[in-house]
Amino acid sequence: MSNSSQAKSGPCLEVRGLKSIRDDRVLFSDMHFSLSPGHALQIEGPNGSGKTTMLRILCGLGVPTEGEILWNGIPIDEDRAAYAAGMAFIGHAHGIKSELTPLENLQVAMAMENTREDVSLEEILQRVGLRGFEDVPARTLSAGQCRRVAMGRLFMSRAKLWILDEPFTALDVEGQAQIEKMMVDHVTQGGMVILTSHHPLQLADGMLQTISLRK
Repeated sequence: MSNSSQAKSGPCLEVRGLKSIRDDRVLFSDMHFSLSPGHALQIEGPNGSGKTTMLRILCGLGVPTEGEILWNGIPIDEDRAAYAAGMAFIGHAHGIKSELTPLENLQVAMAMENTREDVSLEEILQRVGLRGFEDVPARTLSAGQCRRVAMGRLFMSRAKLWILDEPFTALDVEGQAQIEKMMVDHVTQGGMVILTSHHPLQLADGMLQTISLRK
């Protein structure tokens, strides 16, 4: 299958001249790239090189020193609602409520977010390897299991663009394979993924670009 047939029409992300300075140190500068449906971007670099800072800027949670980010040709500052509706972010924090069960966390997400209707919550939990843990309070789950709940929220989202900070953290080999498959499926079905990780995604040639930051 060609890349053109894999990529579906939809919004694109464009980054122009992005620069970030922290504590008088330039983390990155003159950063240019674009991402279209059916493609992924992997950001690599040692700790302290600015990977998380870049993701926070791409999510609209941080402000760049210079440069701009466009979503479907429009600067994200001019239409935050449209960008927020098309983007989903998972950072180091899992973003789940510890007093709720995995199933209840997904139910809350369904009530508050624009979610898919073609898959059940039970199917999502099975997809991320949490079958049998549906009714267990999240506070009793391991870090890897909490990560799976967060990825379940991501999977049920209608967002075209997934931005993920170290998504494989705390996951065992099986969990990493499950989450990787979710991301690869999302991209091949016309979605977009930006992630920080040293774990290479198994995507066809031309579907994955890499940016390396230096400390």
